[in-house]
Amino acid sequence: MWSTGESRAVRFGFIISKQVGNAVVRNTVRRRLKAVCAEALPRVPEGTDVVIRALPASATATYAELSADVNRCLGRLTRTPLEVSA
Repeated sequence: MWSTGESRAVRFGFIISKQVGNAVVRNTVRRRLKAVCAEALPRVPEGTDVVIRALPASATATYAELSADVNRCLGRLTRTPLEVSA
């Protein structure tokens, strides 16, 4: 996560390699992660860039498991200061 300090919308990026599975599996994981991030959007500070790297275990993870993992990581936003670009 990276806070730019700019007054703009939050941006999410996803890295889902071929180790996760075939194209169908990777797209399913990506769609689930996008839905989780859309739900979490109000809690993420403005101007933040978030990159999520899906590990191979995400191919068999349920939506609830993905949601719990993403929300746990996003919870760190309020506990630790983000790096701010100069």
